[in-house]
Amino acid sequence: GRGGNPLAMLATALLAPLAASLIQLAISRTREFDADADGAQLTGDPLALASALAKLERGTAARPLQPTQRLENVSHMMIANPFRGGGMAKLFATHPPMAERIARLERLAGY
Repeated sequence: GRGGNPLAMLATALLAPLAASLIQLAISRTREFDADADGAQLTGDPLALASALAKLERGTAARPLQPTQRLENVSHMMIANPFRGGGMAKLFATHPPMAERIARLERLAGY
């Protein structure tokens, strides 16, 4: 009776959860970058942190974990993404690409 467009309401109902998830992922990635910058400032050595991240990336690439429900529930708290993923999985990853994190730390160091 209010004259609302049913297609618009349906589209909103379907797209709102997706938009909320994308915003949550963006916030999570921003927090990762902020934590890296804070760690670099705290230690005074961004290159050491970049080196540590590179080692973690090599380790998780060599021996990725199986994505069980229990591990997926806590994977956002891990420093590096413990699962192998590509394509669409990277779009919805809670962790930013490690190469981008390392590049930002190198820029902080003046490289």
